[in-house]
Amino acid sequence: MWFFGFSSTNLKNLSTIGAIILVILFIIIITKWAICLGLDQQGEGDITALTHQGKVNCSKNKNGCCHCSSAVGVTRTYALEELKVATRDFRVRIGVGATSHVYLAELGDGRFGTVKRVMEERGGSKKIFLHEVSVLLRISHPNLVGLLGFCLENGEQLLLLEYVPNKSLSDRLHTRYGQSLVPLSWQNRLSIALDIAHALDYLHSVADPPIIHRDIKSSNILLVDDFHAKLADFGLCKLGHDAQTARTPTTIKGSLGYVDTNYLNTGLLSPKCDVYSFGVLLLELITGLKSLQGSMTLPEWTEGWRRSKDSKVLVGMLDPKLNGDVNMEQLRVLVDIANSALVENSEARPDMSMILYKI
Repeated sequence: MWFFGFSSTNLKNLSTIGAIILVILFIIIITKWAICLGLDQQGEGDITALTHQGKVNCSKNKNGCCHCSSAVGVTRTYALEELKVATRDFRVRIGVGATSHVYLAELGDGRFGTVKRVMEERGGSKKIFLHEVSVLLRISHPNLVGLLGFCLENGEQLLLLEYVPNKSLSDRLHTRYGQSLVPLSWQNRLSIALDIAHALDYLHSVADPPIIHRDIKSSNILLVDDFHAKLADFGLCKLGHDAQTARTPTTIKGSLGYVDTNYLNTGLLSPKCDVYSFGVLLLELITGLKSLQGSMTLPEWTEGWRRSKDSKVLVGMLDPKLNGDVNMEQLRVLVDIANSALVENSEARPDMSMILYKI
């Protein structure tokens, strides 16, 4: 032990050396743990932020890195360098969100994922990032985009998510890319609506605690194919709902054209806010129109058509690309669901389980 400047023959010196070695080992262990969690030097992103009431269990593997057992199985943390390699240094951008860019990631063995890169300069924050991770760790459903891993390192906030190959419903309905493809058929649209209804019913009625998505819109609906869809983007989700929270105004979150008008006026949040947004989504599928038509919302724009009992009037609101090829009974059912979902009195709206039963 001459490199410490102590004599190994002195018991007191040996005790001091032992204490120093223990401190060094402790520092090494803590540092390695922090790196694996992707934490910065300030300790933000404490794993306790991801373990809501013990519902998510996290442990270290043999290399000291964190793996979380959750509703979706095992989700691991990634080093920044791993995700840089997977995305070829964030080369192939496949999507843009309000606070993020989304990149294609090649995971090996022919598997792909997507990396959502949340950026502070676009309004993203570590608090919101960790909230989204904590939500994704709690949920698992065929119609929800799943979390594969995450990284919080060197100022980067990265989510590795399940890859859904066919872009968003918004892309399919409203972009030049979508216009170049065969239009979504009536049965396609009905199937997509059913998938998202299943996803919302799970969030509201099965997830523990219940989850209010707060940002249901066509750009957050990713298409597996023309018949199947998954709901994405849980950054604005609200965990839990009870009588007390129903009476407490919250900061308004959501996207223009889709936000519940009662929520806009009162700040009171409930699962019925998602029901309202789902009603807008149904109108979008029926008409092929965007949620905003100039200064009017799609519910306002379509009110005259959708309130009519005349079948010819209802057909007049259909997306022209359908060429009238629609099941009239199903159209009436979807319009009735949309009308009930869009009523001003949120308590009078059906819940998602009731809507699911009617579709």
